[in-house]
Amino acid sequence: MAVPKKKQSHSRTAKRRAQHKIGAPAVNACPQCHSPRRPHRVCPVCGFYAGREVVAPAAHDHEHDE
Repeated sequence: MAVPKKKQSHSRTAKRRAQHKIGAPAVNACPQCHSPRRPHRVCPVCGFYAGREVVAPAAHDHEHDE
């Protein structure tokens, strides 16, 4: 097994780890309603995917029946 001859400095380790950041997810415009949506997923607003309606659009009422 390969073993390093010298200890790697904290500075060099931090420079390498500086690239390990998370990026923002890609967002495309829906071709039907032009709202932002993730690529290759059903639009949450209109329910369309690949030019056809896949799911019925959800009614967004926030009142809960108790």
